[in-house]
Amino acid sequence: MSIAGLGVVAIWHDLVPDVKPEFYQWHNREHMPERLGIPGFNRGRRYIALAGTPEYFNLYEGDTVAVMGGAEYMHRLNHPTPWTQRVVPGFRNVSRSVCAVELSLGVGQGGVMLTLRFDAEPGSEDRLSSLLRHDRLPRLADAPGVSGVHFCRADEATSRAETAEKKARGSATLVPNWIVLIEGVNREFVEAARSALLDDATLLAGGATPAIAAGTYLLEHARERRA
Repeated sequence: MSIAGLGVVAIWHDLVPDVKPEFYQWHNREHMPERLGIPGFNRGRRYIALAGTPEYFNLYEGDTVAVMGGAEYMHRLNHPTPWTQRVVPGFRNVSRSVCAVELSLGVGQGGVMLTLRFDAEPGSEDRLSSLLRHDRLPRLADAPGVSGVHFCRADEATSRAETAEKKARGSATLVPNWIVLIEGVNREFVEAARSALLDDATLLAGGATPAIAAGTYLLEHARERRA
């Protein structure tokens, strides 16, 4: 298992151009340290798009999905700092899910992450889950240049909770229900692995809905919890 826990918060977003310089200072120096100060939050990572949209992908990894929807995290979301209140109105095209990690395989962290966001057709959930867990993801984990593969499913109630921080964002927040993450050493390896083993046709045949959002992201910043 190469995800640092059994729960994640996965966030995709764009930014209005004027907020970008302050975003980097805020995210590196306040926001990520604040999140990693919450008990049970183990690692945070921020990526920027090489292909696909939105421009940014952020991943927070924690002990359990309950931690990611726990009282301390919710308190932070409902009491954003003044700096947070200045930055988050510049967010656009936000997708955010609080997820349980259904499967995580691999040998460690990669410098590039390919993300897939989709839903399952009603009645096809078991078939699609079995395809991912028992066939495609174990094979992807062994593909050249791949360091980790992860399958996460949203906790919808927690993901859709209304908070002060959510209300402050500059656009509505979507909730992807099924998420697959493929991380590896470079863009070419992760995209080749996806093309060979988990392309859109494979997901659709397994029961995914047609709206499959894919993006490839380069790691910009990472922080781990300090003991």
